[in-house]
Amino acid sequence: MSTNQHAHDLDRAHVFHSWSAQASLDPLVIAGGLGTEVWDFEGNRYLDFSSQLVNVNIGHAHPKVVAAIQEQAAILPTVAPAHANLTRGEAAARILAKAGSSFTKVFFTNGGADANENAIRMARLTTGRDKILSTYRSYHGNTGAAIVATGDWRRVPNEFARGHAHFFGPFPYRSEFWSDSPEQETERALHHLERVIQAEGPSSIAGLLLEGIPGTAGVIMPPPGWYAGVRDLCDRYGILLIVDEVMSGFGRTGDWFAWQNAEVNPDRVVPDLITFAKGVNSGYVPVGGVIISASIAQVFDDQVFPGGLTYSGHPLAAASIVASMDAMEEEGIIEHAAEIGRDVLGPGLAALADQHPLIGEVRGVGVFWALDLVTDRETREPVPPATIGALKKELLGRGYLPFVMDNRLHVVPPCTVTAEECLRALAILDEAFTAIEH
Repeated sequence: MSTNQHAHDLDRAHVFHSWSAQASLDPLVIAGGLGTEVWDFEGNRYLDFSSQLVNVNIGHAHPKVVAAIQEQAAILPTVAPAHANLTRGEAAARILAKAGSSFTKVFFTNGGADANENAIRMARLTTGRDKILSTYRSYHGNTGAAIVATGDWRRVPNEFARGHAHFFGPFPYRSEFWSDSPEQETERALHHLERVIQAEGPSSIAGLLLEGIPGTAGVIMPPPGWYAGVRDLCDRYGILLIVDEVMSGFGRTGDWFAWQNAEVNPDRVVPDLITFAKGVNSGYVPVGGVIISASIAQVFDDQVFPGGLTYSGHPLAAASIVASMDAMEEEGIIEHAAEIGRDVLGPGLAALADQHPLIGEVRGVGVFWALDLVTDRETREPVPPATIGALKKELLGRGYLPFVMDNRLHVVPPCTVTAEECLRALAILDEAFTAIEH
C-alpha cells in the first residue's frame, strides 16, 4: 500500500532514527525524486535544496548512473575486495585523475566516517605517532575515531577513542581571536594552532584533520593564507595533513575538490591524504574512500595494512562512481556548479540578506552556502531554535526542502540545479523570511 500514512506508520513503528529522541519524530515522507525535486505519495513536490545530506550532487535519479548500477547488477552484483575487479579499478583511476599526480592509490570504504577512520589509521602507522588534531567546528562521522575527531556536541557522549585533541579554526564572522580582518584571523588562528601543537607535543601528533570547507559547522570559508599556514606547520613538525572532502568534494564547490578551489586554497596546498564519500556518486550506493599520496602508499608495500571491509570497492558502488564522474565531465556539471554559485546563488543570497535583517552573513561558493541567522546584526546573537523551526515550516509549506543546523540555513542544492530553480528557491526564501519577520 503506497500512501504517505502507511509509509509514515511503518517508519514510526519500526525505524530507529539517528541523532534523535524517537518519540517526538514526525519525518517527512519522500516517495520519489528526479533532478532537484522530490515528492511524496500524494503528489506534494519539493525543491530539494538540502541535497538530502548535502550528497546528491548529480541530482536525483540521474539516468546514466541508474543505468550503470542496473547493468553492473546484472553482470556481477558483488565481489570480495581481495579480487581484482575492472569496475573498481576504473573508479579508482578516475578519482586519482582528478586528485592529481601526488596521489597513487584509493582505499575504498562504505562511507565518509570509515574513510576518516582509515585515514587516521594510515597517519598513525606511517608516522609512528598517535595523536590526531582537528577543529572544534567540525564533523567527521559517527565511528570510533571519526566521532572523537568531530568537534561539535556529538563528540561529547561518544568519547571512547584515544589520542585526539582539538583547536579552534578560523571563523572571521564569529572569531575566537578578536580579529578585525580575515588576514588577522588567519594570523591569530595559526598562532593558536602552533601553540596547541607545541603544548600537545609535536612528536606525539600523527595527523591534522581538516574539512575542505567545514560544512555542517556552517560552510566556513577558510580565510586567505590558512591552508598555506597549516601546510607549513605540518611540514615543520612532521605532521600529515588529512583533508576531509566528504561533503565538500566532487562538484560542491565548483571544483572536483574544495582544496583545489582558488577561493578556498589560493596557494594550491596539497594534502597528504584525502577522504571522500557523498558526492562521488551522490549516495546512490553507499561508498567512501581514502585517496593516498605516493609516499604513504609506499609505506604499505611491504608492511601489512591492518584494515579492511567486506564491501570495500563494492562493484555497484564502483559502477555508480564511474558513471557519475563521467556524466559530470561530459555534461559540464562541475563548471555549471561554479557558474550557478557565481552568477545566481551568490548574488541572489546577498540580495536576500539586504532585505532581511535576520540574515547576519552569507557564506559559500559553488552550490555550498549557509545563511548565519541572527537576532541582531550588531551583536550577531544567533536566532533561537523556535525561529529555525518556524522558518523550516514556512519553507516546507511552500515546497522547499531545507537543510537547517543550529542557527543556520544551508543552501545546498544539487550541482545540476538550474538557474530557474534557483530563482524559484530564492523567491520562496524571500516569502518565508518575510512571514517569520512579521
